[in-house]
Amino acid sequence: MINVKSLKFNADEKLLDFIDKKVGKVEKFFDNMGDIDVTLSLLPDADNKCVKLQTHIPGEDLIIERNAHTFEEAVTEAADALKEKIVRAKEKKFAK
Repeated sequence: MINVKSLKFNADEKLLDFIDKKVGKVEKFFDNMGDIDVTLSLLPDADNKCVKLQTHIPGEDLIIERNAHTFEEAVTEAADALKEKIVRAKEKKFAK
C-alpha cells in the first residue's frame, strides 16, 4: 500500500496518480515489503521539490530522498533508486 503525505501544500489528483503508477511498480520486487510511505515537501532552493520514500523489508528499513525541479522528476528518481536498493537487498539475502 502506498501512503502519500504532502507537507504545507495539497497534492493534486494528477500527481497522486503519477505517484501510484511509479511507486506501485516497486512493490512487485519484494513479496514481504511493508507499506511505502511517500512524503512530498517544498525546499527553499532551486531543486525545491523533495520526495522521500520509506519502506521496510525484512531486516532492513529503506529510505530514499530525492530533490528535483518537479515532483514527477523527483518521484521517478526516488522510485528507481528504491527499486535498485530492493533488488540489491534481495540479491544479498539470497546469496547467503
